[in-house]
Amino acid sequence: MRAIWKGAVSFGLVSIGVKLYSATEEKDIRFHQVHREDGGRIRYKRTCSVCGEEVTYDDIAKGYDIGGGEMVILTDEDFADLPLTSSRAIDVLEFVPAEQVDPILYNKAYFLEPEGTATKPYVLLRDALIDSERVAIVKVALRQREQLATLRVREGVLLLNTMLWPDEIRTPGFGFLDEDLKVRPPELAMASSLIDSMTGEFEPDVFTDDYRAALQEVIDAKVEGREVVQPEEAEEAPAAAVDLMAALKASVDRARAARGEQPARGGGGGEPTPISSARSAQKAAEKKAAKAPAKKTTAKKTAEKKTAAKKAEPAKKTAAKKTEPAKKTAARKTAPRKSA
Repeated sequence: MRAIWKGAVSFGLVSIGVKLYSATEEKDIRFHQVHREDGGRIRYKRTCSVCGEEVTYDDIAKGYDIGGGEMVILTDEDFADLPLTSSRAIDVLEFVPAEQVDPILYNKAYFLEPEGTATKPYVLLRDALIDSERVAIVKVALRQREQLATLRVREGVLLLNTMLWPDEIRTPGFGFLDEDLKVRPPELAMASSLIDSMTGEFEPDVFTDDYRAALQEVIDAKVEGREVVQPEEAEEAPAAAVDLMAALKASVDRARAARGEQPARGGGGGEPTPISSARSAQKAAEKKAAKAPAKKTTAKKTAEKKTAAKKAEPAKKTAAKKTEPAKKTAARKTAPRKSA
């Protein structure tokens, strides 16, 4: 690696000489624009739109458009008078917990290497950051621009992460944020179950840039003069219109199958999910509610029978009383009279 900047970390009254290196590199495959007929490189000329002359880099200045066709021209001398543009210091402003820095602010990453006799204070700052579980908020001037940055430790090396300024972060003014959308508890439970089924440890090495690999294969085949045979990709059938719960349930089953687990099916094995437990409870409540009216009706009929029986009992007694005198009268009539 080649150092792109030299300076010092200003840590209180301690100054730590360092070299700055780019910590990342893009792996994109780059192309040149060429003439399709003969492969000649396409060149662009820098020409002035006013006089039409070709302009060299030495004659190029920076212009700021103020509107109305007017341009303010700034030269190198104008930039040289600005504060901190030639500063070689990384000024530590404060130390904060790493979780308080929103990742959206991070821009580019650079390694810091101690220079000369600065190894001892460099290691001291590194170990102090690890021990305090903090990151340093710093200001640094890179490429004629003052930037906010953080200093943290990665694999035993101080890492400088330049940051965007807060006013460079756009506000997401999307219309749906003002809508009153309600998520049902069963949907949230199923979404949580899907997250649980897809949870794992982040290992960046297992992820690859498949497009770049395929493109490199095409280039290698062109160089070697062979035909590129692309593997056939199975086209997925367009998904049928399903509701959100069905889609979540299918996603959970697919995620579990990918991890070698048994998908949760209705009536089958597998651990119950929050939504399946909720559904079982709901079905049990519905069955209980359905049985309750039947019991009530049976009890009602029994009560009605008892009431009817009570009403019939006095009537029987009255009929019996009426029948008894009638029997006695008939017996008298039937009996033979005694002679005088």
